[in-house]
Amino acid sequence: MPILYHSPHSRSSRVITQLLLMGKLEEVEVICVGVVKNDGSGRKDPRNAHPEGKVPYLVTDDGQHVRESAAIMMYLEEQFGQPLSPKPGDAQRGPYLSWMSYYGSVLEPVLVAGFAGLYHPALTGTFRTMAEVSAQLERGLAGKPFLLGETFSVADLLMASPFQWAPDFLPDSPEIKAWVGRVAAKLEGLGLEQFDAKAQASLAAAEPA
Repeated sequence: MPILYHSPHSRSSRVITQLLLMGKLEEVEVICVGVVKNDGSGRKDPRNAHPEGKVPYLVTDDGQHVRESAAIMMYLEEQFGQPLSPKPGDAQRGPYLSWMSYYGSVLEPVLVAGFAGLYHPALTGTFRTMAEVSAQLERGLAGKPFLLGETFSVADLLMASPFQWAPDFLPDSPEIKAWVGRVAAKLEGLGLEQFDAKAQASLAAAEPA
């Protein structure tokens, strides 16, 4: 059974969401660990197999270690028959892989730089700006409800996730706002909030007095 290292209310929550959407949460062992937060709270948990104490982190059935959200989500898609992504040979496979890579290569660096108040030509030249990210999303969504067309995919889950956590960063674009709303509607009633609440309670109970 794969092992997923997860911390509640963190980037790994979208992996839990993916497993809930696929109906495969019971087929993955989830180990809840603490992490160091951006505000300095929390701690590096010795139970976490990630060498830097981050989440998500996946250990496969055969003991291979997979890191980074997009890689873990694509691995789990393949592990469980790709219910939320196009298979190799599908016409949407290229766009799917592009969006999954775009998240970590462009969107997250741009968001983190904006959150930190950083501006430098090396950053904007390499990773672009939110204006360019917004334009790219609008082009990708033109005339379509989701990034790959009529079908919701794990690419939508990954790309929309930061705007759900931090709505202040949501671009002032009717198309993008409507898409984030459609993604949120797909996730209603999954039980993520209850899962993370229990995970948070278990972590708090395990903290040394």
